[in-house]
Amino acid sequence: MLGAFQNAISIPELKRRILFTLAMVFVYRIGSHVPTPGINAAAMNNLIQSQAGGVLGFMDLFSGGALSQFSVFALGIMPYISTSIILQLLTSVVPYLEKLKQEGEQGRKKITQYTRYGTVLLCIIQAMGMTYMLNNVSPGGEGSIVINWGLSFQLTTVLTLTCGTIFIMWLGEQISERGIGNGISIIIFAGIIARLPMEIGSMWALFQAGSINLIQMTFFLAVMTALIGLTVIIQQSYRKVPVQYAQRVVGRKVYRGQSTNLPLKVDYSGVIAVIFASSVLITPATIAKFFENPNSTGLGQSLLQGLAQYMSPGNWLYTLLYAFLIVFFCYFYTAITFNPTDVAENMKKYGGFIPGLRPGKSTAEFIDQTLSRITLGGSLAIVLIAIIPDVLAKQMSIGWYFGGTTLLIVVGVALDTMKQIESHLLMRHYEGFMKQGKLKGRSAF
Repeated sequence: MLGAFQNAISIPELKRRILFTLAMVFVYRIGSHVPTPGINAAAMNNLIQSQAGGVLGFMDLFSGGALSQFSVFALGIMPYISTSIILQLLTSVVPYLEKLKQEGEQGRKKITQYTRYGTVLLCIIQAMGMTYMLNNVSPGGEGSIVINWGLSFQLTTVLTLTCGTIFIMWLGEQISERGIGNGISIIIFAGIIARLPMEIGSMWALFQAGSINLIQMTFFLAVMTALIGLTVIIQQSYRKVPVQYAQRVVGRKVYRGQSTNLPLKVDYSGVIAVIFASSVLITPATIAKFFENPNSTGLGQSLLQGLAQYMSPGNWLYTLLYAFLIVFFCYFYTAITFNPTDVAENMKKYGGFIPGLRPGKSTAEFIDQTLSRITLGGSLAIVLIAIIPDVLAKQMSIGWYFGGTTLLIVVGVALDTMKQIESHLLMRHYEGFMKQGKLKGRSAF
């Protein structure tokens, strides 16, 4: 692996891409520490600490710690992800969007433009809700979060947070275009990794204080190591479907028949399904938190408090919905990225067929059935990986940071990045990260 990194640095183009990606990540981390005007940073951090493991703590995870400091990047990239989910869902039901999707590159550019517009709108709504929430919350001990409440503060905060998310979106697009690809995923990855040393220190402090013993810590680390291995296996596993190509004549050339395989990945979504599911689940709890007033005892406030409680990470209702949404988005993402009918038609066009099946419709149905079965197994494995660490962390009071969502995002994005680098190495006849075989990746945002 060390030799692969040395080869990567020796390739000028790949070296530029890696350095550009690191520079963009550095800019993102700098922006995460630039405070929003008019906010009591100590009181805001106290509020997030009191909500660790709740909705606000979960939002702080995806913002890379920017929410706890209420920096210009406090909203993070979640508005963009939420808008992408909405647009992809609408693509399947709105004829106009479906037509744009079929138009190729120009259609995708148009959908991307609509996604940006939707992100701006959602940012404004979330920023307004967060502004009013901060004015109604009193964390105690550090004074009020909002220093001077007024129209000037409201406009400044909404504008700052919206522009911050738009800038993160631009950084992600630049990384995807000029860096090592998958820019949005890398930004989320960078935010999580940046907090890893602090969380490890907190875990060590719990061990020294006697809150957890050596056996508990060893067991937890062993389970996490096993789940990391399972994550790698699931995201690199695929089902080989045998395909036979008949002899054909093109002009004066005769192409002999050959046997090959159609690789069907066990899990096409990977970290995407987890991020989508998390984004959908934190939305209702976030809205409830925005409009919740602790000083009110009315029926409406009781419903909002109940919604915020039951839809918070760690609650049984949240866990059940989380598992269901992961399975749903695994199938959904597979459906929008892999079309069995198109694959069957392309095989038929070039004289390919699956032994024992007629080309065309029968082949498409077989591929669809096979993909549905293996996706079910892959999605259930992702559910186990996502939920088991959360349950263990809660039972041992180790901390919500070391949950399954964090694990899947970190491992998934790391594999994608290694795959991107390896593709550049193999294209230039260098060895990849592994002596035998190669990393098999997937597309992301």
